[in-house]
Amino acid sequence: MADQESWSSVSMPYVLPRRADQPDAWAEEAAEHGHTGSNVLREVTVLRPPANVGAALGIREDEPVIVRRRTVLLDEQPIELADSYYPVSIAQGTRLADKRKIPGGAPTLLAELGHQLVHVEEDVSTRPATDEERKLLRLQEHEWVLVLFRLSRSRDNTPVEVSVMTMVPYGRHLRYKLSH
Repeated sequence: MADQESWSSVSMPYVLPRRADQPDAWAEEAAEHGHTGSNVLREVTVLRPPANVGAALGIREDEPVIVRRRTVLLDEQPIELADSYYPVSIAQGTRLADKRKIPGGAPTLLAELGHQLVHVEEDVSTRPATDEERKLLRLQEHEWVLVLFRLSRSRDNTPVEVSVMTMVPYGRHLRYKLSH
């Protein structure tokens, strides 16, 4: 009998499809703590991704992707920059390529398109904030950010989405559980 491992993390609600009557995962999490969570869609565009994103998606160096850039707000204050990258072969001609919010969020749409996010890898690091990040997140000079790099794959292990979340570090608590 093969060993089965089961992970649970605070990220789980963000990669699962949602019902039409559910609020988005961030709004729900913020409300559980007595706050208002929202996000602003800053940009949806086609571009060549950073090298680490392209490598994670398994695309050629010159192959473009569709990126959705959002600013995540807590009580109207920016706390995170969330950039989600999708292969053009998956996103082109879908709501992922439209500059408007997606009902139920990207995981719901991806599941509807036959790409439910099943395998998720996350890498967490810290670094000094860039000038643009300081401006968008209202940080002071010399402040650092927490960066969560998430690769999500479908059931057949196809890379479907890379999300790079650049966060203010204060108030963050990442939790993971492993059952073996």
